[in-house]
Formats: sequence, structure tokens, C-alpha cells
Amino acid sequence: MTEATSPLRIAALTALAMLAFAANSLLNRLALAETAMDAASFTLVRIASGALVLWLLVRRQSTARMAGDWPGAAALFIYAAAFSYAYRELAAGTGALLLFGTVQLTMMGTGFFRGERLTPVQTAGFVLALLGLGVLLAPGVTAPPAEAAILMALAGLAWGVYSLRGRHARGTPLAMTAGNFARAVPMAVGLSMAAAGQARIDPSGMMYAVLSGALASGVGYAIWYSALRGLSATRAASVQLSVPVIAALGGALLLSETLTLRLLLASIATLGGIALVILARRN
Repeated sequence: MTEATSPLRIAALTALAMLAFAANSLLNRLALAETAMDAASFTLVRIASGALVLWLLVRRQSTARMAGDWPGAAALFIYAAAFSYAYRELAAGTGALLLFGTVQLTMMGTGFFRGERLTPVQTAGFVLALLGLGVLLAPGVTAPPAEAAILMALAGLAWGVYSLRGRHARGTPLAMTAGNFARAVPMAVGLSMAAAGQARIDPSGMMYAVLSGALASGVGYAIWYSALRGLSATRAASVQLSVPVIAALGGALLLSETLTLRLLLASIATLGGIALVILARRN
């Protein structure tokens, strides 16, 4: 066993990556709810700063070259833009649950249509996850705004597509992500130009956008790719169940957001159902 694959190092990298993923939700929510920053400008700064950091990381590897493609970049851009617009109204935990649940259901559904068949336990888990999201989105006083929920579901769908494409992409994950971020920059510029009339630049919002792009996205993805070398596919999928929980707790502690009974029940059903599918697949 080498130092790079030691259990302690893998555990530390994995924990840092999960914190980075949850931080994206918190930073987006902070910028778009607590500052005057508009969503289009936030998306541009996030993608551009992420592209810069990833390019620098690729440059450090003498054998690495920028990879990726335009369809992957388009999926990345749609995810980032819908993510930002949704967080104008969604709480951090609610947004993370919608995003994560949609990503996993997208990937599971794609596998089903490609011929993978679920066991009875997996089918029960899939249905339970759908019911959990249904509980979250059902009409009521504490239901999230419909438009914002649809946008976050769109973000989850785009990220699911991006993840599925990444399984068969050429090049290292870091080089692929760097190339896709670079290609997404002109798309983000186009969005900012289209929304120029609503543009509002806020110093604090800019800072949150840079932290989201450079650290939580750029460095966070690089850390996650390092951790993946020591994780099985099942463990890699399972550990991501922690992200909505971390985001919800962070939103309560840092943003004074309320942990509602609806969010608690929806989280238990959605994440528990996804866990059943993943663990039954391993067995």
C-alpha cells in the first residue's frame, strides 16, 4: 500500500471533497440571497475562476493536456446557470437535496433504459426516492417555489448527463473537466450579455463566486479525483449521500435557515431510497 492509497489519506481527501461540494450550495446561496449579485454574473465568475484554477492544475502535470468537448461543456454550463438561478429562492439544504436526488435518479434511470434491471430491493429504493422528492415538492406552506425547484431539477439533470458522459470521455478526469470549464466560459459570457440589464456586481458576491469556482469547484474536483483512486464505485456513490445533509446543517448554522419537518422527511426518504439502490447493487 502506497501513501497515495492509504486509508487515512483517502478518508481525508473524501471528507474535504464532500465539504467542497456542500460549500458550493452555501456559497451560491450566500451570494444570491445575502448580496446584490445577480445570477448570471455569479455564473460567469464561478466558471471563469474554476477554469483558471483547473488550467493551472493541468499545467502542473507535464504529461496532461486539456481535454473535454462542447457537449460536455454545454451540460456543465446548463448545470451551473440553473444552479445559480435556482438558489435565488431555495434554501441551501433544499437545493442540495433536489440537485443530488435528480442527479442520482437521472443516472439510475439511464442505466435502466440501457438494459440494467433493478432487483425488488432496488425497485423499492427507487420508488422511495421518488416519493421523497414528491414529499418535498408537494403543495403546501413550506413547499419550495415551483420555478426554483424546476431550475434545480434541470441543474441535476444536466449534471447527471455530464457525469454519464465523463464515464466514457478520453483523457484524465482533471484534463476533461479543465477543458469543459474553458469551453463553458464563452457560454457564461453570452448569458451575462443577455442579462446585462439585470447585472449587479457586488464585492461580497464576487468573493463568494470566486471561492465557489476556484476552491469549491476547481480545487474541490481535483481533490475528489484524487480520492476516487482509493474508492470503489459503490463507496464513491454512497459517500455523496452526505452532501445534502452537510448543506442543510451549514444552511441552518451559517444562514439561519430552518430545518423543516418536510425537508427532514424528504431527505430520509430520498437519500435512504438511493442508498438502497446503491447497496443492493453492490450485493
